[in-house]
Amino acid sequence: MKYDVVTRNTEMTQGMEEAIQNSIIKLDRYFNEDTLIQVTITIEKQRQIVEMSINFDGQVIRSQVEGDNMYKILDDVVDNLEKQVLRFKKKLRTRNRQAGQHVFTSAFMDEVEEDGEEIFTVKRKKFAMKPMNSEEAIMQMELVGHNFYVYLDQDTEEVNVVYKRKNSAYGLIEPRF
Repeated sequence: MKYDVVTRNTEMTQGMEEAIQNSIIKLDRYFNEDTLIQVTITIEKQRQIVEMSINFDGQVIRSQVEGDNMYKILDDVVDNLEKQVLRFKKKLRTRNRQAGQHVFTSAFMDEVEEDGEEIFTVKRKKFAMKPMNSEEAIMQMELVGHNFYVYLDQDTEEVNVVYKRKNSAYGLIEPRF
């Protein structure tokens, strides 16, 4: 596997690079050698944050962990990613599908931050929307670890949103234009 590291408020050390290499070795068996892992390491005043994202076949698996021990955080992030991969493969098997047959879209919406009364976009991502049903959208939402997922419904060819409710159930928004 290949990896790309972005650091914020810190410099990449030889020890950090070796720790990243040793951590992601666990994921090699699930992906081909061309798969790219995006690693972001952020150091803030009292905490360290590691985020890893894997894009493969139009799918996104992401994990973020924060704490005070960088090496433990790296292991925890990789463990989370491995659990997500295994959960994804299990869901595909239970639906009598082989892994890699279906391509799902990544779901990232603009993240907004409130500053006083002013609301502005701090992050914008564009993505291709491939048709899917609500079950596939829920599975993809769980894989990326978000509370909502925007997708193109394969039957109606309209944009819909699935979301996780507080009672662990799921909701579906079907907007009318």
